[in-house]
Parts: sequence; structure tokens; C-alpha cells
Amino acid sequence: MDAGIDHGRAAVARAQRLEYFTIAWNSLEALVALLAGFLAGSVALVGFGLDSLIEVASGTALLWRLHRGERAERAALRIVGGCFVALAVYIAGDSAYTLWSREAPHGSIAGIALTAIAVVVMRLLARAKRQAAASLGSGALRADARQSEFCMYLSAIVLGGLLLNALFGWWWADPLAALVMVPIIGKEGIDALRGKACGCGDGCH
Repeated sequence: MDAGIDHGRAAVARAQRLEYFTIAWNSLEALVALLAGFLAGSVALVGFGLDSLIEVASGTALLWRLHRGERAERAALRIVGGCFVALAVYIAGDSAYTLWSREAPHGSIAGIALTAIAVVVMRLLARAKRQAAASLGSGALRADARQSEFCMYLSAIVLGGLLLNALFGWWWADPLAALVMVPIIGKEGIDALRGKACGCGDGCH
């Protein structure tokens, strides 16, 4: 019994550390992306910075759940779901505006470096969160792991757009790729708002 309790506490502590790291990393990511985006005139980078702020909100919600226990699971899941929906709306609007404005941004070495690093960091973070979610049986943490995965995909999309624009002047590449993700992210958000996360249904704890 004591071993089980200790294991549970260790799992909660590990999940809390992951969320603290999420908040710290995404705060730094938002600052760098917004600054680089404004300097380069890059809508994609500015949007990426705003996405990082959504990740901060999601991480804060998960920390609240981890400190409050399973009683806060449903509320945290809805907050994460709301972040998904907000992210889908942002990507759709940002992509449409970028295609409509046809304003090619200047090259951004800082943006390319940031998004390349973010692809690696978010992949590792998503994997660690999935493992923590399995240990805790937390649908909210599973949903947050999915959001970290989407942040990885978005990082790759923005990186690809920045590289294609810098190398070939293909300004339209990243908004078109981002639009493909909108229905996928939107569905994840709606499922989380309904109390589902990655197929766990209403029986999540």
C-alpha cells in the first residue's frame, strides 16, 4: 500500500515538473517568437508566439488539476479543450489573413532557430506527458500531451514556411499547411470539452 502511495505521489510530482517546464519554456518561446515576428513582419511567427501563450494557459490549468486532484479533472479537461478550440480558430484566421494579405515576411534567423528547437523540445515533452498521463490515468493530461504534439506540428509548419520563404520566396506555403490542421485540432478541442480525451470517454479519472 505504501509503495503504491509513494508511486502515485512520484507520478504527480513528475507531472507537475513537466507542467512547470511547459509554462517556463512556452513563456520564453512566446517572448522570442513575438519579438522576432514583429521585427521580421512575419504573421506566422507572431501567431506562433500567441500559440505559445495558449500553451502557458493549458499548462497552468493542468497544474491546477494536479494540485487539486481528480476532483478538478473535468474542469481542467474543459479548459484544455477550450485552448484547443482557441488554437484552431487562431490558425484558421491567421492563415486566411496571411493568404489574403499576400505580404511576404523578411527572413528571420532567430525564428528558424527557435522553431527548429521547438520541434525537438515539444516532441520530447509530449512523450513525457503521455507517460505521466498513463501513470495517473488523467484524461486532462492526455489532452495536454496532444496539445504539445500539435505545438510540435505547428513548429514544423512554421519552420517549413520560414525556410521556403527564405530560400524560394514561397510565402503561401505555411498558411496552406496550417489550414490542414484546423479540423484535426478543432475535433480534439470539442472532444475535450465534451469530457473525452484520446478516446478515454466519460470514464476518465
